Amino acid sequence: MDIASIGGIILALGAILGAMMMEGGSIGQITQLAAAMIVVGGTIGACSVQFPLNVLLGTFKGIIAVFLHKGHDEEATLNQIVEFANKARKSGIVSLDADLASVHDPFLKQGLMLAVDGTESSEVRKIMQLEIDNKSEMEERVPQVLEAAGAFAPTIGIIGAVLGLIQVMQHLDNIDEVGKGIAVAFVATIYGVALANLFALPAAAKLKIRHKEHLMVQEMMLEGVISILEGLNPRMIETKLKTFLPNGGAAEAKA
Repeated sequence: MDIASIGGIILALGAILGAMMMEGGSIGQITQLAAAMIVVGGTIGACSVQFPLNVLLGTFKGIIAVFLHKGHDEEATLNQIVEFANKARKSGIVSLDADLASVHDPFLKQGLMLAVDGTESSEVRKIMQLEIDNKSEMEERVPQVLEAAGAFAPTIGIIGAVLGLIQVMQHLDNIDEVGKGIAVAFVATIYGVALANLFALPAAAKLKIRHKEHLMVQEMMLEGVISILEGLNPRMIETKLKTFLPNGGAAEAKA
């Protein structure tokens, strides 16, 4: 679980609702099913017009990844590549064929398979870089959908508020009901602003950060495979790949 995402939403909602209740309000005052239907349904509908269906379906998986995320162990990957480099230098790159089953990352496994099959380093780089670019384009679409939702939601909330006010204006003969109706009408605006600023936009930003981290790991794998194929010294490969780690520069300086 991503503690920061879950804890952040709980903290934000707790602070907002807690402050409201301290001022004499109640959760029931902002619990309006109709307003939620307008904002959520309208936002999803607007995103459906802008993006293809397969992108929207991928976005739902991306939303789950905001709260459930298994990070990549860059250090373990680096050490594995260095081990492969040592073995390839001693026994030849073909000897790595026996170790392919132990490689769990499909991207790294594909690169090593190409290397073992005798593919030229330039061709391996082209193939792996193309794989990175294609997957990167797909992964970038999920934050784009969430950013669009963050832009649509407040406006959809205003539409809900206006619809509520239209209903209120039909009962101007009862001034007490008018006051209550106006309060209820603006709940949709709250939902729209909250959906955009407490979830959609922050989630999009987090997924962008994770996407960059994933790209960095794949670039490290790419350089590792090419370096093995070109027969570089394992120590040089290790030093080279450490530059891709978040604390790589600091670690090198300390060493």
